[in-house]
Amino acid sequence: MVVASAPGKCILFGEHAVVYGHPAVAVAINARMTVSVREGVDNWSIDGMHYVEAKHPHLTYLHNRLWEGDALAIQVNSEIFGAAGLGSSAALSSAYAAALLELANRDSALGQLPLIAECAHLAEASAQSGRASPTDSSTSALGGCVLISDVREEDADWQYTRELQVAGETRRWEVHKIELPTSLAQASLVIGFTGRPGPTGEMVAKVADMLESNPDRMGDIDRIGTVTRAGVTALRLGNLEAVGIAMDECHRLLRGIGVSDEGLDRLVEAARPYAYGAKMTGAGGGGCMLALTTDARRCAEAIELAGGRTLISPLGVEGVRIEQS
Repeated sequence: MVVASAPGKCILFGEHAVVYGHPAVAVAINARMTVSVREGVDNWSIDGMHYVEAKHPHLTYLHNRLWEGDALAIQVNSEIFGAAGLGSSAALSSAYAAALLELANRDSALGQLPLIAECAHLAEASAQSGRASPTDSSTSALGGCVLISDVREEDADWQYTRELQVAGETRRWEVHKIELPTSLAQASLVIGFTGRPGPTGEMVAKVADMLESNPDRMGDIDRIGTVTRAGVTALRLGNLEAVGIAMDECHRLLRGIGVSDEGLDRLVEAARPYAYGAKMTGAGGGGCMLALTTDARRCAEAIELAGGRTLISPLGVEGVRIEQS
């Protein structure tokens, strides 16, 4: 049996603007998806039940690509809020890909992190009718802090190029890691879940419709891109105050284009007295917010009193790993 795990993620900067050519920054969080895979069984199963391929498109894609052996028994355990914009499906795909590679090769899958990230991305695309950014899958596989851009960025450590055919066109992303200074280790992220799913497709379409009817609003998207680059500089310098300012400004802009909502705004405002900065994370319309703080307990309490469910994470954690082999 092989057991592998991978972290969820949250987006620090760049939501929605990344769709229009600007960079986005994501960090792996301290909530993991764990997958155990056991061979030598008579029939495919998941969590003790008969495996139905159509119900598990991410896993089905991966075992069709990576596994040539007999039936497997799969067990899944998640610490990640579901349908909350925290990358649970990418974490599942990353952990399962690592487990299959480890089981098939009987050596360390962790020497194949780019392959794990690629397979997880393609599994996401397969499950989403061909449309998927590599943000979630790369952050889950690589861990730490990841920068996604249309170009190779000078201020980050380039990892690989990812390409995908989307609606007959080739979409390309450059994936980087940002080395976070040790001064940031004193801070935590407090993530607050509104309890309502964030409808990603609906929110992306809402922004597209807004820009089509009012092209002048593209200036707001460009400003999110500018704030993202300022946030990257602040992260590299280990300047918590500047990171917080960028987070606050990013939330203001996202609220302005209509993707935040009353529940997210309430949790953000509750966190701010105890945080350097706070913002929604992900597509919006529900889902989660996050706050950067050195007083995680009080910040989490404030978010919970405002109606949110919380988890606390360092600013970037280890990516995919093999727990047992």
